[in-house]
Amino acid sequence: MADARLGGAFDGSQRNAALAWVITIVLVALAINHGLADSYRWLAFTAFAVAIVLLPVAAFRDPLAMPPWELLVLVLLPVVDATVLGESFLTSIVTYLAVAAVALVACVELDRFTAVRMNHAFAVTLVVFTTLAVAGAWNVAQWLADVTFETNYILDGRSQDAANRALMINFAYAAVAGLLAGFVFSRYFQSYGVDEVDTQRTSAPQKSSPDSESDPVPTLIRDRLDAPDKFVNLLSRVMQAALAVILIYGIVTRDLTTVSNTAIALGITFLPAVLERDAKLPLEPGLVFWLTAAVFLHVLGSAGLYALIGPWDSLTHTVSASIVAAAGYAVVRAIDLYTDEIYIPPAMLFAFILVFVLAFGVVWELMEFGIDWSAQRLGLDAVLAQHGLNDTIVDLVYDAVGAVVAAIWGSFYLTDLSQRIAGRLDGS
Repeated sequence: MADARLGGAFDGSQRNAALAWVITIVLVALAINHGLADSYRWLAFTAFAVAIVLLPVAAFRDPLAMPPWELLVLVLLPVVDATVLGESFLTSIVTYLAVAAVALVACVELDRFTAVRMNHAFAVTLVVFTTLAVAGAWNVAQWLADVTFETNYILDGRSQDAANRALMINFAYAAVAGLLAGFVFSRYFQSYGVDEVDTQRTSAPQKSSPDSESDPVPTLIRDRLDAPDKFVNLLSRVMQAALAVILIYGIVTRDLTTVSNTAIALGITFLPAVLERDAKLPLEPGLVFWLTAAVFLHVLGSAGLYALIGPWDSLTHTVSASIVAAAGYAVVRAIDLYTDEIYIPPAMLFAFILVFVLAFGVVWELMEFGIDWSAQRLGLDAVLAQHGLNDTIVDLVYDAVGAVVAAIWGSFYLTDLSQRIAGRLDGS
């Protein structure tokens, strides 16, 4: 009976690989066709999709290590549509269905062919976030092509505001496509289950307890970068006091934008104290300073520095993105430590954090656009405003910079926080 089951599984693996290879060959042919037709955008996208599909084959040197052929059909359909119909009113929708399909395949490969372990909720969330992150990176790449090689993928002769509005609509398509891809992956996850994954999956090592992990910070780095806690706390209090003064100024001058921005920022600076009081989660003074500095820099920008100093917006986005990345690192690492259902190899944590921040950046830009659009329709001053396509794309670039910074330093300075969060989860 066991031999029959193994034989059936092997036959199923061969059949899946054969169908997957046929679809992959068709994708390669379509990529070549797009190249000959000077459709370099779809050439790049299709080639990227093929590379994702063949990555497990190259890694394991096994032609059977192919993702489910049904998912490759989801990648193939948009590419065929773009080949047959070319540019049409459906192009944007088709493009982001293709982006979602590639993100779906990538997440399935993580689940089947690597040591990553995911429970149902984490897997679906990862698919949605990966779709948004790929959409953000895809548009950044097209913008860079427009700027560097004078193509017309995004700008296309339109004004900055018109191009930015079209980009926000595309991001909305990506969000919907990501949710659909998450639903598809949910069905896949329930159908295959954790116990039925491909035999190519590598086994994850046993986790150590949070308390058993040694301090990962090299002594030289810690000695050079650590500042006295009293000094760091003092700087945080000075920034809070400055925010209070700006808030009072905004109230006196009846400046709604200043009042709203400063009130929200001041409230955020008290979040660590709330976490310490209610969640019994002590935070290092350096992390409190990091958070306070991020919102303080944003308020200064809203008060006039965004207009006076061009790079100020990029600075605030980098710092803010590093905060988001730090939060994502700490929470994901804590969940990883807390539950055996989820395991993320340390070498892959960097990529997870980058995906998380890029996805959050896309969501933030959508929210910013919605607030700006609503304020214009109501005749109000926008609390958050966008200033054209270049502003949005540069924000996303610096979001990635902040993610890289936080992912690198997170392995040094956020490990303890992750362990305490895991301890709180375990205690609950």
